[in-house]
Amino acid sequence: MHPLFGPAGNCDAFNKAYKGSIHAPRYLREMGLDCYEYQCGRGVNVSEDTARAIGAAARDEGIVMSLHAPYFINLSGITDERMEKNVGYILSSARACRWLGADRMVVHCGGLSGMEREEALEHTLLNLKEALRALEQEGLDDVRMCVETMGKINVLGDGDEVCRICRMDERLLPCIDFGHLNARTLGHMSARDELSALLDTLWNTLGAERATRFHAHFSKIEYGKGGEVRHLTFADSDYGPDFAPLGRLLAERGLAPRIICESAGTQAEDALTMKQIYFEYKQEEETK
Repeated sequence: MHPLFGPAGNCDAFNKAYKGSIHAPRYLREMGLDCYEYQCGRGVNVSEDTARAIGAAARDEGIVMSLHAPYFINLSGITDERMEKNVGYILSSARACRWLGADRMVVHCGGLSGMEREEALEHTLLNLKEALRALEQEGLDDVRMCVETMGKINVLGDGDEVCRICRMDERLLPCIDFGHLNARTLGHMSARDELSALLDTLWNTLGAERATRFHAHFSKIEYGKGGEVRHLTFADSDYGPDFAPLGRLLAERGLAPRIICESAGTQAEDALTMKQIYFEYKQEEETK
């Protein structure tokens, strides 16, 4: 049992060599990667035929699929219209997951919109209950929603909030975006003790299964006083987080999350770097 590594969407090198994501699973398998997160951040615009073709290619190549749901889902929205739209976006994302053969979809928590954090959190819980009910009614509740930690300080989605949200229902998984957490804490989610405390929180709050196989995003992210500014590549030396401390902790603790790299244009290459770092530490653990 070990983590799976792969990119969010297609890296620049892939886009220069190929046209169409149907070629991505073979490209990733030949690189030595394990998984692929299909991007629907701007809406679920993929056709059923295309999604099924990508899913078939992923099955043939042994690539595990997930999907990023639209960014405009706002789970803290309070109006009936907003709640109805959220459910619609989540259902369309789940249908695309089914076509792709994906078992997980990542969703954002939502903004504060002038609310206190506690009020926004309660609205998020209500929206997720409605979404889970709708997924069950549609027979799509085998697709697990992964609630993502966010990079801006003034939005919902720090580590504790995401754990509290996921505690509501065992079907929910946390999507721990280590770059986002490092950005919103202004650089305080990279050191071993900081990462260890977060992994402890996951274990103590959500239990062994979800703390072992949680979903994750990882990239270096530039930040300012409000948190996240922009995604970078592993070549950047000014901002973190560094993967090495996390890679060592995953190896030591025997954790097996699915880690999706969101670097800006080098996401496949940087995912492979993470995999190599992890297995160096894993080999060290096995020889102790």
